[in-house]
Amino acid sequence: MKTIKVVELFAGVGGFRIGLDKAKGDKVKYSTVWANQWEPSTVKQHAAEVYVARFGEDGFSGRDIEKVIEDDFDSIPDHNLLVGGFPCQDYSVASTLKNSHGLIGKKGVLFWSIYTILKRKGDKAPDYLFLENVDRLLKSPASQRGKDFAVMLASLSDLGYAIEWRVVNAAEYGLPQRRRRVFIVGYKKGTKQYERVKKAVKSDWLISHGVLADAFPVEPSVVSREVKLEGTYAEITKNFSASKPTLSPFDNSGVMIDRVATTGRVTPLYDGSFASLGDVLIDEKDVPEEYFISDEKLPAWTYLKGAKKEERKTASGHTYHYAEGAMVFPDALDRPSRTIITGEGGIGASRFKHVVKTPSGRYRRLVPIELERLNMFPDNHTQLDGVPDGKRAFMMGNALVVGAIQRVGESLAKFI
Repeated sequence: MKTIKVVELFAGVGGFRIGLDKAKGDKVKYSTVWANQWEPSTVKQHAAEVYVARFGEDGFSGRDIEKVIEDDFDSIPDHNLLVGGFPCQDYSVASTLKNSHGLIGKKGVLFWSIYTILKRKGDKAPDYLFLENVDRLLKSPASQRGKDFAVMLASLSDLGYAIEWRVVNAAEYGLPQRRRRVFIVGYKKGTKQYERVKKAVKSDWLISHGVLADAFPVEPSVVSREVKLEGTYAEITKNFSASKPTLSPFDNSGVMIDRVATTGRVTPLYDGSFASLGDVLIDEKDVPEEYFISDEKLPAWTYLKGAKKEERKTASGHTYHYAEGAMVFPDALDRPSRTIITGEGGIGASRFKHVVKTPSGRYRRLVPIELERLNMFPDNHTQLDGVPDGKRAFMMGNALVVGAIQRVGESLAKFI
């Protein structure tokens, strides 16, 4: 049995760890040897507290990762696989300096923390990467579509990694939540996987040969195109997509090696069973009363969920016309849920919070254990003294669908 040592960055409450723990293969198992979780601008580090309560203090860092890199880099152990759902910020504010060995990013652009760890590890950098982010990464920023992702790909290529990516909606593969995320898997030069990417017909890699195609099968057809990532990081930052700034060249699937990306649109192929929102609900009698919506407050929810076409005024007195479509209300129980957002908690009426109708005819919000189940976490994973329900909901809005991580982990184990 080969043990893959894992470092988990931006760990949240441990979604990557749980998924990889479940993904043991016949000859490969994953072992998280170090994890980092720190929430900026927050005194009370609830996610870190939950992580330690569930997995222990050994190998856990609750400090700002940038400060760890600056003054305690040796505390990050050597590892085989680096994973993390890095925060979605302006990824590519970067420039090259004469006295710099690489690039520097604006403070707080946390992708560069990953880059710096890989670069400083040098020959001992991990063989594999598994990253996750919102799908808008592929078309960010709005003024220069695809620039951020292009800088990321170029920088990882220069560090010696081949990269594949896929936008995956978990619900399209039978999981209980319609949560769309981009998964990024990397292989370092010198590994068998890197050589396989180098020799492969790239469209075949997207359809059937790659780790992500194995984890999330697709229809056997794709129209692909090449995107060359040329120039320094600063030049890419300045010039990428200059001729078509409103159109990203990156599609929902792709593979990149030696600064050449092959990208195309793939269609999910799945014929198994589908989980639904109704599958995760607890019995009505076990729901605390504060989660039920009173008849008095129900009109506010109905208004926010409904279609609107109305005249509004800004604070400065400017009049404008506002319109939006209706949402399903209450949420359908026979389908996967909508995406959980960080603002899911709290009693206030909201357009985006989930509301279900109970067998008795009452309307209610989802309780934390139901949100955990929609992300496929163990029941009451986030339950801890001093952690309010609103924070538990926030943490699930920041989390990922564990079942999707498990699938990628199982596929990667087979390749390894």
